[in-house]
Amino acid sequence: MSTETQRSDDELREEVTNFLRRNFPQIQMHGGSAAIQHLDAEAGEVTVALGGACSGCGISPMTIQAIKSRMVSEIPEITTVNAETGMGGGGGGHSTSPSFPGEMTREDDSDEGPQAPF
Repeated sequence: MSTETQRSDDELREEVTNFLRRNFPQIQMHGGSAAIQHLDAEAGEVTVALGGACSGCGISPMTIQAIKSRMVSEIPEITTVNAETGMGGGGGGHSTSPSFPGEMTREDDSDEGPQAPF
C-alpha cells in the first residue's frame, strides 16, 4: 500500500509540475518563479511558492488567485492550493498565504474572482 501511495504522490507531483510549467512562461516573463513547496496527495493539498519578482508584485494576488482556481479545476485530486510569496516582514521563513474574496472551493465554483493577465 505504501508503494501505491508513493506512486500516486509522484504522479500527482508530476501533474502539478506540468501545470506550473504551462503557466510558468508568463510568470517568468515578468521575472517571477513558481515551484511546489509542499504536496500532500492524500489530503489533496499543495503549497506553491512564488518567488523572484512575484514577491512584492502588485498583481501577485491575481496571479495566486488564477493558480488556485485553475489548479483545482484542472487537477481533480487537488482540493486546496496554498500560495506563499515570502512577503512576510523580517524574513526568517515567515510567508504570506493570502486569502481572497473570490477564492473558490470545490463546493462553490460560481465565483472565479480576479483573473491574472495571462
